[in-house]
Amino acid sequence: MIERIGKAARWSDAVVAGGLVFLSGHVAEETVGGSVLEQTKEVLAQIDDTLAQAGTDKSKLVSATIHLADIGQIAAMNAAWDAWVDPENPPARTTVEARLASPDYAVEITVAAAR
Repeated sequence: MIERIGKAARWSDAVVAGGLVFLSGHVAEETVGGSVLEQTKEVLAQIDDTLAQAGTDKSKLVSATIHLADIGQIAAMNAAWDAWVDPENPPARTTVEARLASPDYAVEITVAAAR
């Protein structure tokens, strides 16, 4: 069985399949144009909300992919990430520099978690 959460025309905020939860990339909405630190904090809060809707939480993360508009901002992103991630259960993680959908986005994060 596949469950879709936050289904829209082009994507779902999350898809649950086989005991795993796959989140779409999350970007800032309220802090768009703000610093990478501000945007990362907002995105991580969104991820918390979406994981909760899917019946799981950040302690069950299995992977994370982080896209930064400017890899030179990795320290600021890591400051928010380190304060948020469960230190006992860190996921596998990839961080890359990428051109994002809007020049106002500093970071986009997608995760997968066990349910």
